Amino acid sequence: MQIVIQARGFDLSAGLREHVERRLHFALDWAQYHVSRIVVSLSDINGPRGGEDKRCQIRVAMAGAPEVAIDDIESDLYLAIDRAVDRVGRTLSRRLARQREHRHDRPGVARSAPEAAAEIMVSAPSGA
Repeated sequence: MQIVIQARGFDLSAGLREHVERRLHFALDWAQYHVSRIVVSLSDINGPRGGEDKRCQIRVAMAGAPEVAIDDIESDLYLAIDRAVDRVGRTLSRRLARQREHRHDRPGVARSAPEAAAEIMVSAPSGA
């Protein structure tokens, strides 16, 4: 899982970088085999004017699935990061669960052993 962190409009401090990486690993470590790349873009929309203008955009590239894109804007950059990472975790969980459901609903998927054994017993000719 490759993580790229970009900052626009301000310098990315080591503490902020560590916070982003720690939150991503905590929230998405379970999905590391499904995720190939994560790009986090942090920006200050209004610059020094203040207000709810700290943006965290997260794009997650997954193998064999469309990219997940989450955008969160808050007055505090750490809060924007935390909320965006939480939303990414929930979105990936939902998407992977749907993929598993669809995979099991396809025709041609092997049935369970008791179902297959019951069918064999019913269709076996009687040798009496």
